[in-house]
Parts: sequence; C-alpha cells; structure tokens
Amino acid sequence: MTTSLLYQTIDQLSKEKSIDPQIIIAAVEDAILVATRKYYKTNEELQSRFNKETGVVEVHAVKKIVAEVVDPNLEISVEDARKYDPEAALDGEVRIPKKTDVLGRIAAQTAKQVIFQKVREAERDAVYAEYSQRIGELVNCTVKRLEGPDIIVDLGRTEARLPRKEKSRLESYQIGERLRGVITLVDRSARGPQVVVSRADAALVQRLFEMEVPEIYDGTVVIRTMAREAGERTKVAVYSKDPDVDCVGACVGMKGMRVQSIIRELRGEKIDIIEYDEDPLAFAANALSPAKINHVAILEAEEKHLEVIVDDAQLSLAIGKKGQNVRLAAKLLGWRIDIKSEEEKRQEIESQMAAMALRGAPVASLEGLGVKTLQKLRDHGVQTVEQLAQMTPDELTQIQGIGEKTVERIRRVVTDYFEQAEQATAKAAAPPKADTPAETKVPAAEVAQSEPPVPAEELPAEVAPAAEVAAPGEQVESNNETKAEQETSSPGEGGEAQ
Repeated sequence: MTTSLLYQTIDQLSKEKSIDPQIIIAAVEDAILVATRKYYKTNEELQSRFNKETGVVEVHAVKKIVAEVVDPNLEISVEDARKYDPEAALDGEVRIPKKTDVLGRIAAQTAKQVIFQKVREAERDAVYAEYSQRIGELVNCTVKRLEGPDIIVDLGRTEARLPRKEKSRLESYQIGERLRGVITLVDRSARGPQVVVSRADAALVQRLFEMEVPEIYDGTVVIRTMAREAGERTKVAVYSKDPDVDCVGACVGMKGMRVQSIIRELRGEKIDIIEYDEDPLAFAANALSPAKINHVAILEAEEKHLEVIVDDAQLSLAIGKKGQNVRLAAKLLGWRIDIKSEEEKRQEIESQMAAMALRGAPVASLEGLGVKTLQKLRDHGVQTVEQLAQMTPDELTQIQGIGEKTVERIRRVVTDYFEQAEQATAKAAAPPKADTPAETKVPAAEVAQSEPPVPAEELPAEVAPAAEVAAPGEQVESNNETKAEQETSSPGEGGEAQ
C-alpha cells in the first residue's frame, strides 16, 4: 500500500519528537474538523478521517434517518438520505461528505495552530512519561541560554531548567559549557521546560562517587548518609560490607585520584570521607574530623543531644568556618551537638561545684550573726545557708526570739554572703591574664620620707592615726552586736520573751 507524502511527513515528525504517529494524525483530523465547522458555520455532527493513501482528511456530517425531521442539523428524511446512500433505511445513519478544498487561508491557519498545540501537548506528555522515571539520575547537559536567574540547559531530547537555588554559589556558567547535574523534579504543569536539574543536591556527589568508585557501584562499599553545603564542603559517611575492604581508602583512591576527580567536577568543593559507625558516640567523633575529639557524651538520648569536649587548640577546627564543620556533622548524625573546650568544661564543673558548696554551706559560715541568733536558727531546723535564704520574713519572725530588726540583719548578711561567693567563683573561673609588668611599688619608708611628717596633735579627729582608733572600733562593733542580740531577746519585740 502506497502512502501519501503527508503521511510520510507525519511519520518522520513522530520519530523526531518520539511520539506516536497516531497522535499527530488525530491532531490533523481535529484541526481540519475545527476549520470545517468554522467555515460552514454549522452545528451538524461532523466527523473526520485521515486517508493515508491520498493524504486527504475527509469530513462528513453524520445524520440520523427519521420519518419526520425535527432538527435538520442532526436528522434527515429517508428520501434525502437515499441521495447519498441508496441503501439508506429508517433509523439508520447517513454520512454526508463536506468539501475541504474550499476552506481558505484562515481555516488553514486555524488548522495549523491546532496541529501545533496537539503536537506540543503530546511532546510534553512524552517528556514527562520518560523523565519522571529518571529522578535522581545523573545527566550530561549543555548550557543553552540564560533566562533571568535561571539557566536553560539542553539534555538532547528536551530542555531542562537549572534554577539559581540549585546552583553552587561559587560557580558561573557560559553558553555552550558542558556540565553534569541530577534530575530533581519533572513538572507537568510548568510553562517552560518541565525538567529541573540541580548542581547543589547531595545526590550529585553520590552519583559521582558511584561513577568513580567501583566498590560503591557494585555495592561492596555503601554511602550511608551525606551532608552538603554546595560549593563549600561535603561530608560523606561510608561503610564496607566486606571486612577486607577499606571503605575510606576505596573512596579516596590511590594518591587521592578518585576523590580528586570528583572535587574537580565540583569546582574545588572540599569533601570529607568518614567511616560510618552504628554507635553515635564513635560516629560523632568521626563526623567532626579533621578535629581530634577528647570525649563525647550523650546529654539527652530522646532529644538526640550530644556534648563534645575538645582541646582548646582544636576548638576552632571542630567548629569550622562560621560553624560549618559542626553544622554538617549535626546533619550527618541527625543529633544536636554542643562543642566545648577543656577549659570551658573545667570552668563549668567548678561553677557547679561552687553552687553545690553554696547550697550546702552551714549557717555558721555566715559572718555578722551572733551566736544566739545562729543557735535559734539551728534549733528551728535551719542548718544551711540555702534553707535560710529561702525563708520569708514572716517565717523568720515566727521563730522565738527573732524580731524585725534581726530579720533585716539576716537578709543583709545572707545577701552579702552570696555576692562574695559569686565574686570569688567568677574570679576563679576568669581566664588568666597575659603577663604584664608588675606594678612598681614604692616602699613605705620612701613614701613616708617624701612628705614631712605631721604631728598627731595637729591631725583632725576623723583622720587620726589608725593605731589609735583600731582597738576602740573593734570594741564598739562587739558592743553593738551584743546590744542587738539583747534587743531581740527583750520582750518588747513582738512579745517574745526568753
């Protein structure tokens, strides 16, 4: 059977677009049908059929044969039907041919638009059907053009889009440049290219390792998890199913040849290959490489919270530039990581011990309270400073022999105690200062000789020599304390009698 030139053209187009020829034929039939209806301005039921031998699309109006015609567009009498088909019978159908060679230029243009639209829809469906099954696959593409922040690349069969967020921020591309990417999305409803490729996805690094490392390709070495910041650094955790195969060495290759080819493809991105471990403590120590870890502890197992201790010199290396190393390690593990230096941990422990000492200090360590007051507190069951600090003024005044003045003095003494303890703790935890020249002190004898002495009888009373006022001051303080205790013991305060 000979075929027409039109059918040969349709067959060739279907092969180029990788779509079924019947889809194109259906598009041609629909296009001629629309053009015929528009030309004849009729509501008749029209049908079209493509003739492969002649290359002509035949259009017919289909009408039902009835005894009495009600709707001329859909029905026809027996007498009229037999003009087109001598064997026409009642309740049958007759096909009335419509001329298509008179459609004209406008109808032809309409048919052309319909054909293009149908072919384009068929092509998009074919692209979606093919590439939706290839998500995560590594593809080679060529930069075709730039559309704003996005890059349009050529995959050979179709075009793909490389969005700005899927690019490494350190990479720039030129038209005609070849690159590799992974397919991450196929969008049926997109107006432009349906396929989206990525250069920033971690799957790109995994596919490159599968290409360069035969042990990964055949399954001997397995990539367990990955964490990547495109253009900066990638951490890859691997383990070996064969105890005789070094998983890290297989990925690095002889003299680093395997990993270096991947680094070149990623435009110099750093890659850390670490050994995977089921134990999160050992895995955390590996994940924070190249830093050396002293100790790893689990703070909260349910919340997946780890604490890592490193030497002071290793702290910045463990954290990484702008926290990148610890951030990637946390993504790799799926745990939250707190990194502390040995000095920070020591200070934390000292602060905790100091706080415990403060909480457990006996009330006898308070300076400024008399013996009788302390004894009354102990008799009431107050043994530690913390217990005393937690008591309210009303609770203190309920103790026999303690009045409002004593409560005020207790509050002042306890406040001073905690302030002095905090100052001592802060001073002990403060980092040592850099070596500085010691202050030059002038001997007391030289100071005395630098100014002429003043006779003691000429000095004002408030600047009298210390030797003359020291003893009386101590005696006054002792007397004041005794007097205060007598006042608290007198029946005049709250009616409390000894």
